[in-house]
Amino acid sequence: MEAARRTLLMEAESVRALTDQLDGFEATIETLAACTGRIVISGIGKSAIIAQKIVATLNSTGTPALFLHAADAIHGDLGMVQPNDAVMIISKSGESPEIRVLVPFIKNFGNCVIGMVGNTESFLARHSDFILNTTVQQEACPNNLAPTTSTTAQLAMGDAIAVCLMEHRGFKVEDFAKLHPGGALGKKLFLRVGDLSRQNEQPQVNIGATLKEVIVEITKRRLGMTAVINNAGELSGVITDGDLRRMLERTTSLEGIQAGHIMTESPKTIDVSEMAVSALDIMRSNNITQLLVLDGGAYAGVIHLHDLIREGLL
Repeated sequence: MEAARRTLLMEAESVRALTDQLDGFEATIETLAACTGRIVISGIGKSAIIAQKIVATLNSTGTPALFLHAADAIHGDLGMVQPNDAVMIISKSGESPEIRVLVPFIKNFGNCVIGMVGNTESFLARHSDFILNTTVQQEACPNNLAPTTSTTAQLAMGDAIAVCLMEHRGFKVEDFAKLHPGGALGKKLFLRVGDLSRQNEQPQVNIGATLKEVIVEITKRRLGMTAVINNAGELSGVITDGDLRRMLERTTSLEGIQAGHIMTESPKTIDVSEMAVSALDIMRSNNITQLLVLDGGAYAGVIHLHDLIREGLL
């Protein structure tokens, strides 16, 4: 436990220290924001793995990026680099043999070189147009060897770059949704109430419907409830299985009972255009399992908790 706490505290401090090492950051962001090509990110060893994660984050937040392994680059993959690309090279030491070979080629191409480096006196730092300083005092590794705090600092700096570029470009939730159409995340961002409610039955009875008519409608539509519509065609309330049970508990005679006597007035509703995940939030906060769906204020159907579970939103 002591080793775990020590490691986490050291890594947290490595990230905090970055806030005092941002001298070249603003100019780097301005350059990347103005880049008309892609951001090509390269590295070797553990830094290469960090580079891949940063590339993934940039692509998912609207900044075209690609990964170029430093070793593969000098064996043919340099063809990935196009004239309008900016190249970011990540290295703790800035002195790796592959980096020393790669940098001059990139410079000869005329591309902008950004060095994310842990040694500001290194070869990479000296030959970069911009420097992102990710120096750390010590690795969390007890031998001060295995990349730990240094890769954490690199990762955090990459996230800072991605977030700043998002804000610079005005990248919104709608933009994020377009790039994440798959899985539960995509559904939370894309799936709307109307996409689910239109697949369901639309149980409804008139406010003057008899008790038998209410029970038949609820049974027939198999949603455990029905909307109640007044004589003007407007939504007046809802009747659920629970409402029927409570009515039976307090009533001795069932003669003359109509839908308007049983219904719950002012039911919880949601518009067809709302996000499906918003329906889930309303259900959770009100401890209910279904919502009546409106389209322009008119009754348009039902969305049920089971719909959201089926889509993986819960």
